Amino acid sequence: MPARDAKKAHENPARVRQIRGILRQCQSSKIQLVRFLYCGNDGVIRGKACHADYLEGYLESGIGLTVAMQSFNMLDQLTPGGRFGPVGEIRLVPDPATFAILPYAPRSARLLVDMVRLDQRPWEACARSFLKRMIQRAAERGIAIKGAFENEFTLARQEGSAFVPIDRSPCFSSIGMDSAAPVILDIVEALGKQGVSVEQYYAELGPGQQEMPVRYAPALRAADNQLTFRDTVRGVALTHGLYASFAPKPFPEAAGNGAHLHFSVWSLKEDRNLFYGPGDPHGLSKEGYHFIGGVLKHLRALVALTAPSVNSYRRLRPQSWSSAFVCYGPDNREAAVRIASPRWGREMESTNLELKPSDPSNNPYLALGGLIAAGLDGLEKGLDPGGPLLVDPATLSEPDRAARGLVRLPTSLEEALDELERDDLLCEAMGEVLAGVRGPGVQGQARGVRARAPPLQVLSYQCSHPATLPPY
Repeated sequence: MPARDAKKAHENPARVRQIRGILRQCQSSKIQLVRFLYCGNDGVIRGKACHADYLEGYLESGIGLTVAMQSFNMLDQLTPGGRFGPVGEIRLVPDPATFAILPYAPRSARLLVDMVRLDQRPWEACARSFLKRMIQRAAERGIAIKGAFENEFTLARQEGSAFVPIDRSPCFSSIGMDSAAPVILDIVEALGKQGVSVEQYYAELGPGQQEMPVRYAPALRAADNQLTFRDTVRGVALTHGLYASFAPKPFPEAAGNGAHLHFSVWSLKEDRNLFYGPGDPHGLSKEGYHFIGGVLKHLRALVALTAPSVNSYRRLRPQSWSSAFVCYGPDNREAAVRIASPRWGREMESTNLELKPSDPSNNPYLALGGLIAAGLDGLEKGLDPGGPLLVDPATLSEPDRAARGLVRLPTSLEEALDELERDDLLCEAMGEVLAGVRGPGVQGQARGVRARAPPLQVLSYQCSHPATLPPY
């Protein structure tokens, strides 16, 4: 729900009912602290909490926050020369629809927030507001985006100064499921209590690595669900004496952690999946191909939003099943965009695309908002993505890749940021303030990581205290 002043909020019967319901739940569940959470431009889930006795007032007025937090990077450093510093404040105004009691934190609940200026307008540096704008832009075309982040994460124990994976079981093995079963079952239950439905679970390729796809949802809810997922996995793991790392590449020689972004476009008028193309060899409509065309056109810039950490580019390497080239293909897990095969008997509902170069270090509002902006460009201009790639692009010779127009994805965060700065469409969509904050902040993070010895560079993401620093 958009942020609004207290007077207008009181005039909204639906919001009043939501607030009363929240207060009743807090009282009946003996909640003490309610967290007001947001995801910063650095990908870190941050926030403040208020005591339940004073929640009603803060539900309307929001909680104050220094503007400087949007110039912090994921190393918890205020970027030198960043846009925001010690002067200025905004409000964290909660969306009542996001209220949830936290199963892993005693007598605690949470709300997700929008960042609002003191004049009660959405703050230009708010990533959640950016995603809302892109959703509205799509709605003006009569369409809605649905999606889900498909997360991989690593479970480890601390032994002295080392973080040791809980096992080294084979990929998809039942023994891997057995070793993680106690914590995994608690994670599934905790997510369900917060409205996030787990569809599948399996032990993945890397040491201690797990994967847990969740049910798709409308775009804003999908991004909100990603915050819920990351926070819940981390929180539940701690109750088991474990650390959950969402680092894109937690161990140099092991499989990396992705957050593949599955998405589809639906007609608002008919509630019909516009990607479904029963007459196409790959089951994809012309709208689906045009959307791919937009994503591929902007992909070298888009990865600055979907894979926004130094560590991300240790994952995006050829023949790592994470994608390394700008291309697409049906069930091609080395392509940047995969046309996912639909489920039997549910083809219309389940037709979707998967963006591979996406990982859990990203801010999901920026990642999904950028994806929508790029895809809409493809729809509006009827962009042709060319033919699908049916092989691993790394197996082709360089002349063959050049003849097919296969371009390498950026190999470093700095290269991706340079591409983003040159991409007028994405910068316009984000707006001058958000785009201006994003670049310097992440550049500062990159410099900070590169200044550390290689083992500490990885540890920066796993972290100096893995429960508190991203990508967890």
